Amino acid sequence: MDMLSKLLQNLEINAEVFFSGSLCGITGFDDDKESGYLHFLESGSLTLTTDEGHTIELHTGDVIFFPSGTNHKLTIAPSEDAKLVCATVKLPPAHQKLLANYLPKFLCLHIEEAGSISNTAHQIFAEAFDERHGKQLMIDRLCDVFMVQVLRYVIDNGTVELGLIAADSHPLLSKLMQQIKEKPEYEWTVEEMAENAAMSRSKFAALFKDTVGQAPMEYVTGLRMALAKGLLKNNRPVGLVANQVGYENASSLAKVFKKHFGVTPKQWVKNYLNPR
Repeated sequence: MDMLSKLLQNLEINAEVFFSGSLCGITGFDDDKESGYLHFLESGSLTLTTDEGHTIELHTGDVIFFPSGTNHKLTIAPSEDAKLVCATVKLPPAHQKLLANYLPKFLCLHIEEAGSISNTAHQIFAEAFDERHGKQLMIDRLCDVFMVQVLRYVIDNGTVELGLIAADSHPLLSKLMQQIKEKPEYEWTVEEMAENAAMSRSKFAALFKDTVGQAPMEYVTGLRMALAKGLLKNNRPVGLVANQVGYENASSLAKVFKKHFGVTPKQWVKNYLNPR
């Protein structure tokens, strides 16, 4: 069984269509903390805005999915006629938290650009309004397919790393992964990580590499470099950044940073602020 299949084999999804038809004016949707939202625009155009400041223009054939619910509004101009179907998507709390940590805040696709995902969404809604036998079972199974397709899409496009999702859900690695993310500056060693995971060094190293796709220290270094980039974007001094991500001084960080990205931190900042 492949890694994604193992991750999702116990996934339980409960989708419920709660609106179908035409909207006008402004309609708000609240975050109930337990459900994601799925909107499929069958025809027309509208503007979606979130409390976090996102603004998305949706047109005929667009599908937008919020893995974990967020406050948002749909606005339809007086001259527009927007027909859509809306559903909530509930997952068990553990899966909800896991997927919300890795998936984007929202995923917006067009039926002509991401055929299998959008087509499945269309089938979910079509089934929801068809009073044939086995209706609920069909909706549940289609939602399972939809979630697998969403994960395939974000993995294939490099939005998320499957190995990290698998590690965060692994019973022997999840606690350690959280500790590393909370303290990437700590002087981690493979021996200490293995001890925290209650395994021998060799067994831990093999499991980590097999699950994450990287050796333990490679992962720690990558996490530190990603954090360093984020701090450098905020114009933090290189020496301060070095201390915050686990390096003794600016020179130590620069050496690793250049090996990782091909440029020094100062060169990277210069290129970031003045792109060609």
